[in-house]
Amino acid sequence: MYNRTKIQCFRIALVVVMALTSLPAFAADDPSIKGNIREEIKTAMQKLIDRNTINDVYRIYDPIKGKLLQLQLVKLHEGIVKKGDYYVSCADFKDASGNLVDLDFLVLQDGKTLIATQAIIHKADGKKRKYHLEG
Repeated sequence: MYNRTKIQCFRIALVVVMALTSLPAFAADDPSIKGNIREEIKTAMQKLIDRNTINDVYRIYDPIKGKLLQLQLVKLHEGIVKKGDYYVSCADFKDASGNLVDLDFLVLQDGKTLIATQAIIHKADGKKRKYHLEG
């Protein structure tokens, strides 16, 4: 009986670990990313947003909807994770109807400089979209 209980506990623990490790990393925050680099990542994101915002409108093509979205920045998120070569953090935007769109920003290190290279739609219409950055 003891071995059976031990096996059941192990199975439960395994399921919990698998569930936690399969959660989308983009909703998380990696505590090992510390110090100035966090602010530099946010600055890189804001530079890309500013560079691509014209008349208070940030435009991004939505390949699933097949159209160009016209958005306004609501806020940058605090969470940052590392996926492959990229630091990833997100920001909330809204469209003219007030619908929220969550964009993930990909930030690469170029020497001592961090550069946000692009944004990807991570969540639209209340639905998360998957993408993979690891090779």
